[in-house]
Amino acid sequence: MQLRLQEFSLDDLDELVEISKKTFVDAFERDNDPEDFNDYINYAFNKKKLRTELLNKDSDFYKVHCDAVLAGYIKLNQNDSQTDVNLSESIELERIYVLKDFQGRKIGQWMLDQVKGMAFARQKAFLWLGVWEKNEKAIAFYERNGFSKFGVHPYYIGKDKQMDWLMRYDL
Repeated sequence: MQLRLQEFSLDDLDELVEISKKTFVDAFERDNDPEDFNDYINYAFNKKKLRTELLNKDSDFYKVHCDAVLAGYIKLNQNDSQTDVNLSESIELERIYVLKDFQGRKIGQWMLDQVKGMAFARQKAFLWLGVWEKNEKAIAFYERNGFSKFGVHPYYIGKDKQMDWLMRYDL
């Protein structure tokens, strides 16, 4: 199995919209109210919004290929693009998703290792993320990888106010 990381470009916008929706739906649709969930998907992953995010100089999107097939993607935020912390010495891992067909192959681990390397290369003091408090599997994954909880923040799926754990990894 050969894994490769490649930055998304504007030419890849349709591909980004598609994988963003697919991975989020697969991960969370069953646990949310259908109306709220659809409102969120249409807001968070529409073409115009993702185009704006792709053009943001402080946000980076990377696609991950497994043997030349798209398997997942990553979104990183720095500086004022971070959703909560907003410190120059930190970097946010806003999204790390693996398509269902590729899960269980340690691709998420490889992706997180790449992100840690990028954060270190950018001379950041810590990497942080938000993870839904009910996503026990993801929380356990991050804890195994040296992340620890340092706070919480609200996260809305439509009108449904949910709570995310804020977790950090010191570099």
